[in-house]
Amino acid sequence: MEGTTSTCTSLRTMWLALLVYHLGLILRSQAQNACLTNPTFREPVNSDVTVKCGTQRMELYILLCPVYFGGYNESLMALNAQYNKPECRGSPDWTVNPPVLKFNFSITEEAISACSNKLKITQEVGSGLFSDYSSVQFVNISGIINSMDPAAGTITYRQEMMYIFSCRYPLQYLVNNTEMSVSGVSLAVKDNNGSFISTLSMHLYEDNTYSAPLLVPDNGLKLKKRIFVEVRATNLTERFNVLLDRCYATTSPFPTNSSFYDLFVGCNHDGQTVMGVNGQQQMARFSFEAFRFVEHKNMTVSIFYLHCATRLCDKSVCSSIRPNCSANARKRREVESAQGTSVSDVATVSSGPIITKVDNGEDSLPCAAVTDPSQRNEPLLGAAITVAIVGTLCISAVVFVVYRFRSSKKQSKEKSTFHQ
Repeated sequence: MEGTTSTCTSLRTMWLALLVYHLGLILRSQAQNACLTNPTFREPVNSDVTVKCGTQRMELYILLCPVYFGGYNESLMALNAQYNKPECRGSPDWTVNPPVLKFNFSITEEAISACSNKLKITQEVGSGLFSDYSSVQFVNISGIINSMDPAAGTITYRQEMMYIFSCRYPLQYLVNNTEMSVSGVSLAVKDNNGSFISTLSMHLYEDNTYSAPLLVPDNGLKLKKRIFVEVRATNLTERFNVLLDRCYATTSPFPTNSSFYDLFVGCNHDGQTVMGVNGQQQMARFSFEAFRFVEHKNMTVSIFYLHCATRLCDKSVCSSIRPNCSANARKRREVESAQGTSVSDVATVSSGPIITKVDNGEDSLPCAAVTDPSQRNEPLLGAAITVAIVGTLCISAVVFVVYRFRSSKKQSKEKSTFHQ
């Protein structure tokens, strides 16, 4: 009885497979008609794949006609051989010329791992002022689009199709910014007793009590308003502290590829930045005055984002690696290297949008807040022009009155002479 049931199950599976295969052949024949006259109906080449490394998603395009030329179709192509997952298969687009098979996925860790793509983090030496404090981390996302031969047994007569792709991102691209002015990242520190994972977060506050969250109005904050910043670690053993290497503002939500302004890098501080706790507790604090980017001068508001390069350090070594303005950068790097896993890698934690007003603020801002010299002279120039116009009118009126008076007196004298 059991043997009969097993046989029936095997037959049903075989018939289902044949049905799917024949349906694929029908679709293939229809699609081949569109490819027969297309110049891309040929052997596949490396240039048949296009990769777009977007800031939110990765998009892949492969030419469809070479796929059909090789004896396959869109249902037999998938990311990293994950043929049973619909999200890992592509979508054909026959409306474009040449036809393409599209794949796309977001660059979140969940979406990357769902189709078995590989994620590798590498570190490179930083440049500029930041090179004294940490290295820059990059993420390489890679994978393969490959084919499945449904008729393959011990042998096959079809050539396997394989397209290799990769994208390289700064690590910060995997950090999502939320609408409420805070984004978090996870940071790990290892020691002899194991690994400690902490979540870093950034919060903005109204004053130095750090109790009232900063509410940014839609029309923006006033320039020169002091903003208080706190970067805090949670779920962390008491052994470690938070250390800020560098904090800076950018015109883009992402820490790279846009205009930036450093609030502080080590010992180099902006004149309006006031440092608080740093490397001494499980949170770090500082404050700065609201400003605007000059490139936004023709806009009603200026929008920028705050980023802090942050790491965790063992309390016993934090004082040694904090920026020491009397010590050189080489000594700091030697201390970090000697401490090994007592100091974590650097992670960048970011704020949401900070909006400042750029219009109707001339009367409330000090002269130093106006960056364009011509703007400082505009009120004086306007007043001078007004005085000149009024003065000219007054002089003209006086001249006219004197002229009329003399003309009238002359006419009276002429009449008197005539009568005599």
